[in-house]
Amino acid sequence: MKHFLLASFLAGAIALPAAAADYSIMAPAAPGGGWDQTARTMQNVLQQEKISKRVQVMNVPGAGGTIGIAQFASQQKGNANALMVGGYVMVGAILTNKSPVTLKDVTPIARLTGEYEVIVVPTSSDIKSIGDLITKLKADPGSVSWGGGSAGGTDHIGAGLIAKAAGVDPTKINYIAFSGGGEALAAILGSQVTAGISSYGEFESQIKSGTLRLLAISSAEKVAGIDAPTLKESGLDVVLQNWRMVAAAPGISDEQKKAVTADVEKLVKSASWQENLKTKGWMDTYLSGPAFDEQLAKDIASTETILKEIGLVK
Repeated sequence: MKHFLLASFLAGAIALPAAAADYSIMAPAAPGGGWDQTARTMQNVLQQEKISKRVQVMNVPGAGGTIGIAQFASQQKGNANALMVGGYVMVGAILTNKSPVTLKDVTPIARLTGEYEVIVVPTSSDIKSIGDLITKLKADPGSVSWGGGSAGGTDHIGAGLIAKAAGVDPTKINYIAFSGGGEALAAILGSQVTAGISSYGEFESQIKSGTLRLLAISSAEKVAGIDAPTLKESGLDVVLQNWRMVAAAPGISDEQKKAVTADVEKLVKSASWQENLKTKGWMDTYLSGPAFDEQLAKDIASTETILKEIGLVK
Protein backbone atom coordinates (compact mmCIF):
# COMPACT_ATOMS: atom_id res chain seq x y z
CA MET A 1 0.00 0.00 0.00
CA LYS A 2 2.84 2.39 0.94
CA HIS A 3 4.55 1.67 -2.38
CA PHE A 4 1.28 2.37 -4.24
CA LEU A 5 0.78 5.70 -2.41
CA LEU A 6 4.38 6.73 -3.07
CA ALA A 7 4.06 5.84 -6.77
CA SER A 8 0.80 7.80 -6.99
CA PHE A 9 2.39 10.79 -5.25
CA LEU A 10 5.41 10.75 -7.57
CA ALA A 11 3.19 10.44 -10.66
CA GLY A 12 1.16 13.42 -9.44
CA ALA A 13 4.31 15.42 -8.75
CA ILE A 14 5.66 14.73 -12.23
CA ALA A 15 2.32 15.78 -13.78
CA LEU A 16 2.35 19.19 -12.07
CA PRO A 17 3.29 22.12 -14.31
CA ALA A 18 6.66 23.78 -13.68
CA ALA A 19 6.44 26.75 -11.33
CA ALA A 20 6.42 30.09 -13.15
CA ALA A 21 9.71 31.97 -12.85
CA ASP A 22 9.86 35.15 -10.76
CA TYR A 23 11.63 37.53 -13.11
CA SER A 24 13.58 40.71 -12.47
CA ILE A 25 13.90 43.05 -15.45
CA MET A 26 16.58 45.71 -15.66
CA ALA A 27 15.80 48.87 -17.63
CA PRO A 28 19.30 50.33 -18.13
CA ALA A 29 17.96 53.90 -18.27
CA ALA A 30 16.12 56.45 -16.15
CA PRO A 31 12.31 56.17 -15.72
CA GLY A 32 10.11 57.59 -18.48
CA GLY A 33 11.96 56.48 -21.60
CA GLY A 34 11.43 53.67 -24.08
CA TRP A 35 13.41 50.99 -22.23
CA ASP A 36 11.60 51.78 -18.99
CA GLN A 37 8.22 51.64 -20.77
CA THR A 38 9.19 48.32 -22.39
CA ALA A 39 10.30 46.77 -19.08
CA ARG A 40 7.13 47.89 -17.27
CA THR A 41 4.89 46.70 -20.11
CA MET A 42 6.65 43.31 -19.95
CA GLN A 43 6.15 43.28 -16.16
CA ASN A 44 2.40 43.90 -16.50
CA VAL A 45 1.84 41.40 -19.30
CA LEU A 46 3.96 38.60 -17.75
CA GLN A 47 1.84 38.90 -14.59
CA GLN A 48 -1.53 39.42 -16.34
CA GLU A 49 -0.97 36.39 -18.55
CA LYS A 50 0.24 34.35 -15.53
CA ILE A 51 3.53 33.61 -17.33
CA SER A 52 5.24 34.83 -14.15
CA LYS A 53 3.83 35.31 -10.66
CA ARG A 54 6.08 38.16 -9.61
CA VAL A 55 8.12 40.53 -11.78
CA GLN A 56 10.31 43.36 -10.50
CA VAL A 57 11.69 46.22 -12.60
CA MET A 58 14.82 48.12 -11.69
CA ASN A 59 16.34 51.20 -13.35
CA VAL A 60 20.11 51.55 -13.77
CA PRO A 61 20.60 54.71 -15.87
CA GLY A 62 23.67 56.10 -17.57
CA ALA A 63 25.88 56.09 -20.68
CA GLY A 64 23.29 54.66 -23.09
CA GLY A 65 22.81 51.48 -21.10
CA THR A 66 26.51 50.62 -20.79
CA ILE A 67 26.47 51.12 -17.00
CA GLY A 68 23.45 48.82 -16.75
CA ILE A 69 24.83 46.09 -19.01
CA ALA A 70 28.15 46.05 -17.09
CA GLN A 71 26.28 45.65 -13.80
CA PHE A 72 23.92 43.03 -15.27
CA ALA A 73 26.77 40.94 -16.74
CA SER A 74 28.79 40.93 -13.52
CA GLN A 75 26.02 40.57 -10.93
CA GLN A 76 23.54 38.23 -12.64
CA LYS A 77 25.84 35.58 -14.12
CA GLY A 78 24.02 32.24 -14.22
CA ASN A 79 20.73 33.73 -12.95
CA ALA A 80 18.04 32.43 -15.33
CA ASN A 81 15.41 34.74 -13.77
CA ALA A 82 17.25 37.96 -14.61
CA LEU A 83 16.33 39.84 -17.80
CA MET A 84 17.50 43.13 -19.29
CA VAL A 85 15.88 45.36 -21.89
CA GLY A 86 18.16 46.88 -24.53
CA GLY A 87 18.18 47.78 -28.18
CA TYR A 88 19.62 49.82 -31.01
CA VAL A 89 20.58 52.67 -28.65
CA MET A 90 22.76 50.30 -26.64
CA VAL A 91 24.52 49.05 -29.80
CA GLY A 92 25.61 52.63 -30.57
CA ALA A 93 26.46 53.50 -26.97
CA ILE A 94 28.71 50.43 -26.60
CA LEU A 95 30.70 51.59 -29.65
CA THR A 96 30.89 55.30 -28.76
CA ASN A 97 31.71 54.69 -25.09
CA LYS A 98 34.24 51.96 -26.01
CA SER A 99 32.44 49.80 -23.44
CA PRO A 100 34.46 46.74 -22.35
CA VAL A 101 31.15 44.94 -21.73
CA THR A 102 29.14 44.31 -24.91
CA LEU A 103 26.08 42.31 -25.99
CA LYS A 104 28.44 39.31 -26.37
CA ASP A 105 28.70 39.33 -22.55
CA VAL A 106 24.98 38.66 -22.04
CA THR A 107 22.52 36.20 -23.64
CA PRO A 108 20.37 37.98 -26.28
CA ILE A 109 16.92 36.36 -26.41
CA ALA A 110 14.72 38.28 -28.84
CA ARG A 111 14.00 41.52 -30.64
CA LEU A 112 10.60 42.72 -29.42
CA THR A 113 9.46 46.00 -30.93
CA GLY A 114 10.32 48.70 -33.43
CA GLU A 115 9.54 52.40 -33.51
CA TYR A 116 10.27 55.18 -35.96
CA GLU A 117 11.98 58.40 -34.96
CA VAL A 118 10.15 61.71 -35.03
CA ILE A 119 11.38 65.31 -34.96
CA VAL A 120 9.42 67.74 -32.79
CA VAL A 121 9.58 71.36 -31.61
CA PRO A 122 7.57 73.15 -28.89
CA THR A 123 4.32 74.57 -30.30
CA SER A 124 5.61 78.07 -29.42
CA SER A 125 8.61 77.62 -31.78
CA ASP A 126 8.88 79.71 -34.95
CA ILE A 127 9.91 76.49 -36.76
CA LYS A 128 6.73 75.35 -38.51
CA SER A 129 8.08 72.56 -40.74
CA ILE A 130 11.05 70.23 -41.24
CA GLY A 131 12.01 72.57 -44.12
CA ASP A 132 12.31 75.50 -41.67
CA LEU A 133 14.55 73.39 -39.40
CA ILE A 134 16.81 72.35 -42.31
CA THR A 135 17.11 75.98 -43.51
CA LYS A 136 18.28 76.97 -40.02
CA LEU A 137 20.63 73.95 -39.86
CA LYS A 138 22.24 74.80 -43.23
CA ALA A 139 22.72 78.46 -42.24
CA ASP A 140 24.50 77.57 -38.98
CA PRO A 141 24.67 73.90 -37.88
CA GLY A 142 25.76 74.79 -34.34
CA SER A 143 22.75 77.11 -33.81
CA VAL A 144 20.37 74.12 -33.99
CA SER A 145 20.51 72.06 -30.79
CA TRP A 146 19.01 68.58 -30.91
CA GLY A 147 17.70 67.06 -27.67
CA GLY A 148 17.50 63.28 -27.49
CA GLY A 149 18.71 60.13 -25.77
CA SER A 150 22.22 58.88 -25.14
CA ALA A 151 25.25 59.84 -27.24
CA GLY A 152 25.66 57.38 -30.09
CA GLY A 153 22.10 56.11 -29.77
CA THR A 154 19.32 56.06 -32.35
CA ASP A 155 18.35 59.71 -31.76
CA HIS A 156 21.94 60.89 -32.20
CA ILE A 157 22.35 58.72 -35.31
CA GLY A 158 19.06 60.15 -36.64
CA ALA A 159 20.23 63.76 -36.21
CA GLY A 160 23.53 62.90 -37.91
CA LEU A 161 21.82 61.19 -40.84
CA ILE A 162 19.41 64.14 -41.29
CA ALA A 163 22.35 66.58 -41.38
CA LYS A 164 24.24 64.38 -43.86
CA ALA A 165 21.16 64.06 -46.12
CA ALA A 166 20.76 67.87 -46.02
CA GLY A 167 24.38 68.35 -47.13
CA VAL A 168 25.55 69.51 -43.69
CA ASP A 169 28.72 68.07 -42.12
CA PRO A 170 27.26 65.63 -39.54
CA THR A 171 30.28 66.10 -37.26
CA LYS A 172 29.16 69.74 -36.78
CA ILE A 173 25.74 68.95 -35.26
CA ASN A 174 24.99 70.29 -31.78
CA TYR A 175 23.50 67.20 -30.11
CA ILE A 176 22.57 67.28 -26.40
CA ALA A 177 22.22 63.83 -24.84
CA PHE A 178 19.84 63.04 -21.97
CA SER A 179 19.87 59.78 -20.01
CA GLY A 180 16.08 59.43 -19.81
CA GLY A 181 13.03 60.28 -21.90
CA GLY A 182 11.60 62.41 -19.10
CA GLU A 183 14.68 64.67 -18.94
CA ALA A 184 14.80 65.11 -22.72
CA LEU A 185 11.08 65.94 -22.85
CA ALA A 186 11.41 68.61 -20.12
CA ALA A 187 14.27 70.26 -22.04
CA ILE A 188 12.29 70.26 -25.31
CA LEU A 189 9.10 71.61 -23.71
CA GLY A 190 11.16 74.25 -21.88
CA SER A 191 12.75 75.39 -25.19
CA GLN A 192 16.23 74.59 -23.84
CA VAL A 193 16.92 72.89 -27.19
CA THR A 194 15.81 73.83 -30.73
CA ALA A 195 14.26 70.45 -31.58
CA GLY A 196 13.68 67.03 -30.08
CA ILE A 197 14.35 63.70 -31.75
CA SER A 198 13.19 60.36 -30.38
CA SER A 199 10.77 57.49 -30.90
CA TYR A 200 7.16 58.54 -31.53
CA GLY A 201 5.91 56.93 -28.30
CA GLU A 202 8.10 59.21 -26.17
CA PHE A 203 6.30 62.32 -27.50
CA GLU A 204 2.87 60.95 -28.38
CA SER A 205 0.82 62.41 -25.51
CA GLN A 206 2.41 65.89 -25.91
CA ILE A 207 1.84 65.80 -29.71
CA LYS A 208 -1.82 64.85 -29.15
CA SER A 209 -2.31 67.49 -26.45
CA GLY A 210 -0.82 70.17 -28.71
CA THR A 211 2.24 71.12 -26.64
CA LEU A 212 4.65 69.69 -29.24
CA ARG A 213 4.58 70.20 -33.03
CA LEU A 214 5.43 67.10 -35.04
CA LEU A 215 7.65 67.95 -38.03
CA ALA A 216 8.54 64.60 -39.62
CA ILE A 217 8.87 60.84 -39.12
CA SER A 218 11.72 58.52 -40.18
CA SER A 219 9.55 55.81 -41.79
CA ALA A 220 9.78 54.83 -45.46
CA GLU A 221 6.05 55.52 -45.91
CA LYS A 222 3.39 57.44 -43.98
CA VAL A 223 2.26 55.72 -40.78
CA ALA A 224 -1.49 55.37 -40.17
CA GLY A 225 -2.64 57.59 -37.32
CA ILE A 226 0.51 59.77 -37.33
CA ASP A 227 -0.05 63.11 -39.08
CA ALA A 228 3.44 63.93 -40.33
CA PRO A 229 5.39 63.81 -43.59
CA THR A 230 8.22 61.29 -43.83
CA LEU A 231 11.78 62.60 -44.04
CA LYS A 232 11.93 61.06 -47.55
CA GLU A 233 8.85 63.06 -48.61
CA SER A 234 10.62 66.15 -47.27
CA GLY A 235 13.60 65.53 -49.56
CA LEU A 236 15.86 63.87 -46.97
CA ASP A 237 16.88 60.32 -47.84
CA VAL A 238 16.67 58.94 -44.28
CA VAL A 239 14.78 55.86 -43.04
CA LEU A 240 15.54 54.77 -39.48
CA GLN A 241 13.85 52.43 -37.03
CA ASN A 242 14.70 52.11 -33.36
CA TRP A 243 14.26 48.55 -32.06
CA ARG A 244 14.17 47.07 -28.58
CA MET A 245 15.23 43.65 -27.37
CA VAL A 246 15.40 41.51 -24.27
CA ALA A 247 18.48 39.65 -23.05
CA ALA A 248 19.03 37.07 -20.33
CA ALA A 249 22.05 36.79 -18.05
CA PRO A 250 25.38 35.34 -19.15
CA GLY A 251 26.31 31.81 -18.10
CA ILE A 252 22.84 30.25 -18.25
CA SER A 253 22.41 26.71 -19.61
CA ASP A 254 20.85 25.87 -22.98
CA GLU A 255 17.79 24.51 -21.15
CA GLN A 256 17.42 27.73 -19.15
CA LYS A 257 17.75 29.79 -22.34
CA LYS A 258 15.02 27.67 -23.96
CA ALA A 259 12.71 28.23 -20.96
CA VAL A 260 13.27 32.02 -21.02
CA THR A 261 12.76 32.10 -24.81
CA ALA A 262 9.50 30.14 -24.43
CA ASP A 263 8.23 32.64 -21.81
CA VAL A 264 9.16 35.59 -24.05
CA GLU A 265 7.34 33.93 -26.97
CA LYS A 266 4.21 33.50 -24.80
CA LEU A 267 4.52 37.18 -23.86
CA VAL A 268 4.73 38.51 -27.44
CA LYS A 269 1.95 36.26 -28.71
CA SER A 270 -0.45 37.19 -25.90
CA ALA A 271 -3.52 39.35 -26.56
CA SER A 272 -2.53 41.86 -23.86
CA TRP A 273 0.96 42.41 -25.38
CA GLN A 274 -0.55 42.90 -28.83
CA GLU A 275 -3.03 45.40 -27.36
CA ASN A 276 -0.15 47.31 -25.72
CA LEU A 277 1.67 47.48 -29.06
CA LYS A 278 -1.38 49.15 -30.63
CA THR A 279 -1.92 51.68 -27.84
CA LYS A 280 1.78 52.62 -27.66
CA GLY A 281 2.37 52.74 -31.42
CA TRP A 282 5.05 50.03 -31.24
CA MET A 283 5.57 47.69 -34.18
CA ASP A 284 5.80 43.96 -33.61
CA THR A 285 9.32 43.10 -34.83
CA TYR A 286 9.63 39.86 -32.83
CA LEU A 287 12.64 37.81 -33.87
CA SER A 288 14.41 35.15 -31.81
CA GLY A 289 16.90 32.30 -32.06
CA PRO A 290 19.66 32.13 -34.70
CA ALA A 291 17.75 34.57 -36.98
CA PHE A 292 17.96 37.25 -34.27
CA ASP A 293 21.64 36.50 -33.55
CA GLU A 294 22.39 36.98 -37.27
CA GLN A 295 20.38 40.21 -37.52
CA LEU A 296 22.03 41.58 -34.37
CA ALA A 297 25.51 40.98 -35.83
CA LYS A 298 24.47 42.83 -39.03
CA ASP A 299 23.02 45.75 -37.02
CA ILE A 300 26.20 46.09 -34.94
CA ALA A 301 28.34 46.22 -38.14
CA SER A 302 26.08 48.76 -39.90
CA THR A 303 25.86 50.96 -36.76
CA GLU A 304 29.67 51.10 -36.57
CA THR A 305 29.75 52.32 -40.19
CA ILE A 306 27.14 55.06 -39.50
CA LEU A 307 28.90 56.21 -36.32
CA LYS A 308 32.20 56.53 -38.24
CA GLU A 309 30.41 58.65 -40.88
CA ILE A 310 29.03 61.06 -38.28
CA GLY A 311 32.36 61.25 -36.46
CA LEU A 312 31.45 59.44 -33.25
CA VAL A 313 33.66 56.38 -33.76
CA LYS A 314 37.14 56.49 -35.29
